[in-house]
Amino acid sequence: MKVTQLFTEFFESEKASGIVLILCTVLSLLLANSMFQESYEAIWHYQLGHHSVEYWINDGLMTIFFLLIGLELEREIYIGELSSVKNALLPVIAAVGGMLVPAGIYMIFNYGTLTQAGAGIPMATDIAFALGVLSLLGSRVPTSLKVFLTALAVIDDLGAILVIAIFYTDNLSLLNLGIALGIMGVLFVFNRMKVNNWIPYILGGIGMWYFMLNSGIHATIAGVLLAFVIPFGDGTKKTISYSLQHFLHKPVAFVILPLFALANTAVIFGGDWVEGLTYENSIGIFLGLVLGKPIGIFLFCLLFVTLGVCKLPEDLRWKQIIGTGFLAGIGFTMSIFITLLAFKGQPEDVTISKIAILISSLVAGIIGYTFLSISLKKGNKVE
Repeated sequence: MKVTQLFTEFFESEKASGIVLILCTVLSLLLANSMFQESYEAIWHYQLGHHSVEYWINDGLMTIFFLLIGLELEREIYIGELSSVKNALLPVIAAVGGMLVPAGIYMIFNYGTLTQAGAGIPMATDIAFALGVLSLLGSRVPTSLKVFLTALAVIDDLGAILVIAIFYTDNLSLLNLGIALGIMGVLFVFNRMKVNNWIPYILGGIGMWYFMLNSGIHATIAGVLLAFVIPFGDGTKKTISYSLQHFLHKPVAFVILPLFALANTAVIFGGDWVEGLTYENSIGIFLGLVLGKPIGIFLFCLLFVTLGVCKLPEDLRWKQIIGTGFLAGIGFTMSIFITLLAFKGQPEDVTISKIAILISSLVAGIIGYTFLSISLKKGNKVE
């Protein structure tokens, strides 16, 4: 299978980032539950301008993360795994199953309750963590499995972005939204006129971010929209899209996502945290990520492959799809991100949800790694 250099670069940076994220999460949890608790929390609540450091990370720096996701998705659509309907269908179908089933499981436990807004939490997959765990299996992992998980996770993130835009928007300001979309329209015209200087796109992107922030729609959406008006061209190294994606990989993987992990996993385990795991919200998150993800991905893939709509790559087996489904249950970054939006102004629900996400992601990762480790054993023929 031909794999573009940029995909390889993306995979390498994401798997390394997964390891860094694990270390940052452990460090953050230790500091938040140590004698340095107050000082550590004060760092993230320190005011810069009219907002906290944590706010600028979540609403500012994470926009750059979403820009990178958008650029990767654009590349996949034009020349990658999503460029042909035949190749795109399997990860698209897997992603849909991996979003609908977990959300459905969550709603079984939370429909009609104060926490039903959290249905989007178990729908998400953390690319960095998932690929980080997959990379631990080394050269035994077939390229098609790496591509499948990456494409699935990217589409999953697009689904999460749509969920954020549609379901987690309060007090919509049509004027600010209109200005943001107007700027996007101007940048699209620049794109069609083949303006290949990155400066107007970056300046326009900052304007889009500002007006999107004030529109009521989460500002990070501006990052994805900006990605699709940046000229892709033929996708070679000389294009703005390629250069920007290449430039952003390491800052996002080793600065932005670790900062997000540090700021958002400073969870204090109070005396009643175990009891919190028995709440409907926690059960919905756990079952959604640990069981809903692999069940949804496997069943949707099996159904559509059986119907002849798409086909399984020759070097993959169904057990490996199940194992990948468990890895997709590592929600972490996107799940925590959606938690912050779903339970805004409900700190107790945010804390309980974060603990449930951390435990669920850990369990899903361990099961996924074990499952794939067995199915990918050298010389082990998997049916």
